[in-house]
Amino acid sequence: MLRTPLCDLLGITYPIIQGGMAWVATGELAAAVSKAGGLGIIGAGNAPPETVRQEIHKVRERTDNPFGVNIYYMSPYVEELIDLVCAEKVPVVTTGAGNPGKHLPKLKAAGVKVIPVVASVALAKRLERLGVDALVAEGMECGGHIGEIATMPLVPQIVDAVHIPVIAAGGIADGRGLAAVLALGAAGVQMGTRFICAEECTVHPNYKEAILKAGDRDAVVTGMPGHYVRVLKNKLTRQFEELAARGASWEEMDRLGTGKLRAAVVEGDVEYGSLMAGQSAALVREIKPAAAIIEEIMAEAEAIISRLGKLVR
Repeated sequence: MLRTPLCDLLGITYPIIQGGMAWVATGELAAAVSKAGGLGIIGAGNAPPETVRQEIHKVRERTDNPFGVNIYYMSPYVEELIDLVCAEKVPVVTTGAGNPGKHLPKLKAAGVKVIPVVASVALAKRLERLGVDALVAEGMECGGHIGEIATMPLVPQIVDAVHIPVIAAGGIADGRGLAAVLALGAAGVQMGTRFICAEECTVHPNYKEAILKAGDRDAVVTGMPGHYVRVLKNKLTRQFEELAARGASWEEMDRLGTGKLRAAVVEGDVEYGSLMAGQSAALVREIKPAAAIIEEIMAEAEAIISRLGKLVR
């Protein structure tokens, strides 16, 4: 069986982490991934602490396996969420859109493993010095907010720069992707888009169908420097393109985007909702249980690694 140091660090069976997507990564999905042997993540997003607490309890009602919460550092509730995950003894926290350095002492004292999402070598090295447990190196192929470097060059650079486990993210949806990033030195993968089409994911069926229909050029980038977001193209992305063409301000862009993720996830608006998805969307072809997704990925990766080994004589 394929096992990496990440499995030992987090107490999981398989080196697969589910992305902590706001509005998408609920307790139902996180529990299903964790129960199947991966690490399920609740996406706190901008949700208030009591809502996140309810999602944590959903996971614990369904499995005793490790799970995590993603804390988005642009949330107005960051301080309260840090207190919450410590009080609830959440095993793992992933972080995005900010530096968790000032909260590390409190999280570590509570026994929480901390895994920030990074998109540059400089930030990876800084966070390792602060004492984080692992890193997610996220390439610009991912859905949602993106950096500037693709997964293939980013992962080995971060692997070379740090001495803690590196988890690859961005553009990965199957066993081929897992095998590839293991070859780059990663200890596992984080996948978001693939798990949107898990049966246990509670997003609107229209959202899942949009991913299933996506082609290789349908996951596009909108926004402006420093605030780029990858989504499936629709009428909303055309509106963003029009704003960008006339040099609209960040405030105008922000107004257009406000509430659009909820519109997609909850209301199923595939025309004017923000269908956050990575370039791996074109690799997602069916909806199936999270456990079946994980089993398929692991079997494919193990078969590839075994086959590649036979090429060395």
